[in-house]
Amino acid sequence: MMATTHVFVALASVAPVAAAIPELRVPLAVGALLGGIAPDFDVVLEHRRTLHFPVCGLVVAAFAVGVAVVAPSTLTAAVAAFAVGAWLHAVSDAFGGGPEMDPWTDPSDRAVYNHVRGRWIRPRRWVRYDGAPEDAALAVALAAPSLVVFDGWLAAVVAAGVTISLLYALVRRRLVTWTAECDRLE
Repeated sequence: MMATTHVFVALASVAPVAAAIPELRVPLAVGALLGGIAPDFDVVLEHRRTLHFPVCGLVVAAFAVGVAVVAPSTLTAAVAAFAVGAWLHAVSDAFGGGPEMDPWTDPSDRAVYNHVRGRWIRPRRWVRYDGAPEDAALAVALAAPSLVVFDGWLAAVVAAGVTISLLYALVRRRLVTWTAECDRLE
């Protein structure tokens, strides 16, 4: 899935709480936004293994949510939203394809690494690849709750993310060709 889709999943997960507790909207949104994207910082390392924790992340997320419920504050809300967003990102990577640039030519059998069992979780391919039409549709659908709950600069960030998602989906399959052409020019 696209990074923006992961962010929209995280934002949608905190939207009900943000609607119920308006004073926590910003920390929840910022935590979710950062948590939704943070696991992909491992793209320069071993992607979908180094910072993706689909099993262990649940324990961390549950603990962080528990702390936020017992001791609600802007900090605990933001940390809980971050942990939930990062966990949802890692889990949802198993619903898509593998991490390869061109999964339609040589699909991988590795979606995300399960550190507890010491093996890769296979991709389900419900979203065939990042930027697939179904990924763009999912991103738009998941962004909707955020556009209803959040306003101001947060709504502007979500709207920009939707625009980026749709533009990326339009050119996604061509990116492989374009990057190959750039490599030949060097």
